[in-house]
Amino acid sequence: MKRITIAFAFCIGLFACKQKTTPSKDSAVFGQFLETYYQEQLKLSPLQATIVGDERYNDLLPNDGSLAVIAEWKQFNTRFLDSLKNYDRASLSANDQLSFDNLKYQLEINLEGNKYHFEYLPFNQFEALPLTMGQFGSGTGAQPFKTVKNYEDWLKRVAAFSVWADTAIGNFKKGMATGIVLPKILVERMIPQMQSMVVTDPKKSLFYGPIQLLPKDFSAADKARLTKDYENSIINVIVPTYKKLGDFLQNEYLPKARTSAGFSAMRGGTEMYAYEVKLNTTTNKTPEEIYQTGLSEVARIRKTMDSIKNAVGFKGDLQAFFEFMKEDKQFMPYHDAKEVIAAFEDIHQRMAPNLKKMFLHEPKTPFEVRQTEAFRAASASAEYNSGSLEAKRPGIFYVPILDATKFNTTSGMESLFLHEAIPGHHYQISLTQENTALPKFRRYGGHNAYVEGWALYCESLGKELGLYKDPYQYMGALGDEIHRAIRLVVDVAIHTKNMSREEAIKYMMDNEAISEQGATAEIERYMAIPGQALGYKTGAMKIAALRKKYEASLGAKFNLAEFHNEVLKDGSLPLAVFEAKMDTWAASKN
Repeated sequence: MKRITIAFAFCIGLFACKQKTTPSKDSAVFGQFLETYYQEQLKLSPLQATIVGDERYNDLLPNDGSLAVIAEWKQFNTRFLDSLKNYDRASLSANDQLSFDNLKYQLEINLEGNKYHFEYLPFNQFEALPLTMGQFGSGTGAQPFKTVKNYEDWLKRVAAFSVWADTAIGNFKKGMATGIVLPKILVERMIPQMQSMVVTDPKKSLFYGPIQLLPKDFSAADKARLTKDYENSIINVIVPTYKKLGDFLQNEYLPKARTSAGFSAMRGGTEMYAYEVKLNTTTNKTPEEIYQTGLSEVARIRKTMDSIKNAVGFKGDLQAFFEFMKEDKQFMPYHDAKEVIAAFEDIHQRMAPNLKKMFLHEPKTPFEVRQTEAFRAASASAEYNSGSLEAKRPGIFYVPILDATKFNTTSGMESLFLHEAIPGHHYQISLTQENTALPKFRRYGGHNAYVEGWALYCESLGKELGLYKDPYQYMGALGDEIHRAIRLVVDVAIHTKNMSREEAIKYMMDNEAISEQGATAEIERYMAIPGQALGYKTGAMKIAALRKKYEASLGAKFNLAEFHNEVLKDGSLPLAVFEAKMDTWAASKN
């Protein structure tokens, strides 16, 4: 989740900068304006460029915490927001109107974020460029290592990482001086992440991976030169940078970190959190409204869970049933990670026939299930990393497996696959990226509430897709649903009601079948990235409510595959823009 977008201070084309005397109605002119916006943003967001398969900026790494880049960001957003006034929205096509509304929202929310010093919290245990560098530099991530230039580009990006780290330390110090600091427990998680990258033998570094994967068609001279350069980079840049970060966190930052869990304990933290809520839900709902929704949803889902408990004949209360599901060995049948990955593949195959009934299109982008890399597995959740047709990179569903013998099938494996993989993130992100009718800023952009809302909504499709036949898998799906409802309660309570980390962990364990280790990781995630967890339930409830409304209003004219197509075809949108678009579609069916 980026709070600011990187941009440069000059114009690539006239369309972003030229002032017109009357608003333009020309769709081609507006399309060029959107393309200029995307291209400027892309060059100053080079990691995102790499992710979407654009290799032009693979050697760049912006110093995004610096005052200069933050100022460029503000100028970029202001300039394009001003330029939107040059276009007559009412005269644009329906698709261009969506682009207009989408871009206006993004620019305004970006500028609003400039009020706060989020740069004083440059990274944490969950969201961190030092971790992203590990993924990119391993040789198996988004950074390509197919040509000699690819290999040389990465060395340049690594050199810039040292500068970025110095700025991050400087910003941490500014936060220390002003009271904007991370909780101690999160810093304690970050220190070993940094220390794990410190090695004496470059061959044992994660960043040596690309050398182990050197293409066979490279010349002997190139192989020798690159091997030497990578070893030097690891020993002289990468290791010292991670050591410097780790030492700073351990010796200087940790003693100044706060004992509180939530943002409200910091100066200006309440306002910062309210912004995060707005950013991540794309609504004007207050934290208190979201909190009350969470309480209501937790109560509703608990009733359904209780009915499943009774249906399987379990004797005892719901909390005892949670413990049974967490501890009973019948739910931990795996011997190694390969068996866990195979079980997720089996879920895919079982539901595949029904996907064609519920969707008009399926992605062309390939898809894989992989185990999360060891260096980040301890603090990672299951996640989806988008693929790229242009880069011939598959969409990847990552599953952290610390100990396969303790991997529990009732954790909601089926619902997890529906959410993170198919038809959740893989369908939504891939179909959007493959839709060339959309301007690129929409093809490769996203809003938390829409993207995560869609993925959570997909969990509700399990029975229609032929899953959830096992009551324990359905219980796992309900567990995933209540998990997102619990987030509405604890995220808000941590950051506005002084709920402690320990109280939040207890509330989560009291209301779902989750281990203490799992609950701890989740709560610490909400402490690290406030508000992000609110988008899931907010977005899913909106999609489900619209489906219910249209089923009632359209009757026999309602077609689920067409509804899903309309939800997905225009890509991610702020929820208010999305709802207006969906209402227009439904009205056209009458």
